[in-house]
Amino acid sequence: MSRRQRRRQPAERGIVDIEDLASNARGVGHVDGKAVFVADTLPGERALYRPTRRKRGFDEASLETLFSTSPRRVTPKCAHFGVCGGCALQHADADAQLEFKQNQLLSALTRVGKVEAEQILAPLIDARWGYRRRARLGVKYVEKKGGTLVGFRERGAPFIALLRRCEVLVDSVGSRLVALAQMIDGLSIRERLPQIEVAAADNVVALVFRVLDPPNAADRDLLAAFAREHDFSIYLQPGNEQTIVPLGADAPALYYDLPAYDARLYFQPNDFVQIHAGINARMIDQALALLDVQSSETVLELFSGLGNFSIPLSRSARRVITVEGEASLVERAKANARSNGADNIEAHVANLFEPEAQPAWLDQPIDKILIDPPRSGAAEILPQIAASGASRIVYCSCHPATLARDAQMLVHQYGYRLTHAGVMDMFPHTAHIESMAVFERGER
Repeated sequence: MSRRQRRRQPAERGIVDIEDLASNARGVGHVDGKAVFVADTLPGERALYRPTRRKRGFDEASLETLFSTSPRRVTPKCAHFGVCGGCALQHADADAQLEFKQNQLLSALTRVGKVEAEQILAPLIDARWGYRRRARLGVKYVEKKGGTLVGFRERGAPFIALLRRCEVLVDSVGSRLVALAQMIDGLSIRERLPQIEVAAADNVVALVFRVLDPPNAADRDLLAAFAREHDFSIYLQPGNEQTIVPLGADAPALYYDLPAYDARLYFQPNDFVQIHAGINARMIDQALALLDVQSSETVLELFSGLGNFSIPLSRSARRVITVEGEASLVERAKANARSNGADNIEAHVANLFEPEAQPAWLDQPIDKILIDPPRSGAAEILPQIAASGASRIVYCSCHPATLARDAQMLVHQYGYRLTHAGVMDMFPHTAHIESMAVFERGER
């Protein structure tokens, strides 16, 4: 028998007791001292599994049968759970999901950062279904499957899952995946349309169609009729993000409101906005409460985007200095500051991953700092943050490991204390973890 034939033989099944959840939310146990990761299992369960990938130090496996079930187990709401790769935790109740995320955060801080928070923040929670206002949907015309597929990738595979609806997308999109696919079936460019970006504003839902060939007149009419029927605003993207244009001349400006701060923020359909509107509002409230800005203070915000934090900060601070690497977002932030009467905001464009040793935006005393970096974290800018003399830093993170790495530097290298840390459930039912941490300078 050849090596290729041996690889094709069905893997031998086994039984494992699930001890914990790994960072990707798969259950993990040990068989003969070797770790086995089994999707869709929970701690305390005994599972019959089938290996799908064998490595020297661990096996990855699919769940065959449960011999015992956790009291934390629930029936997934989505009919496509387990096939679609969008969610990983629908089989766990809400408290179990939050516990998993909090444990992952605290474990990263201890293991990677060698730090412990003096106080654990209660998790920020809000709507658990229909919350996702930004998404990238794959599109693929597959004749053997009856036409166009619209949705997320299958779990562990490059193929687009055959979805009838999505329970985590805003309902105006999640309940119309079939209608969207059927409309695309009628386009002449149906095989030249690989993805759709969803951007749900407070006033309208924008759909950005990536088109590899220009739509003809009939295509444009079909798209316009679909937009009218379902109250969508449709955009076309023939090239990079700079090529995005509305299908019609009457596309409304997109915005979301922050009523607690009497603020309205305008954005483009390809701009970064926080996925979950409810958690975003709670995150802003908590960040400002923890920062405790006084009317005499100057606040520095790094990775500031289009003004999500800076407009609320401007309501209490004497001055807000913002720094963002993307010039177009800084222009949007300046426009949002003007439209919201926030004339105490000073906006700068700078590459925070290759910062100057003495940047111009740090030529004045800084009292407090708010930072919201991408997944890669903020290690490159930490020396400038420490040199600013800020007494308090609120750090919003989308990746526990890079937060932990940066926390280690702030605490052990620059003399800050980690006073608070906790998770924000920005992505319910997924393994994605958003968190917030507070660092204070000096002795307790």
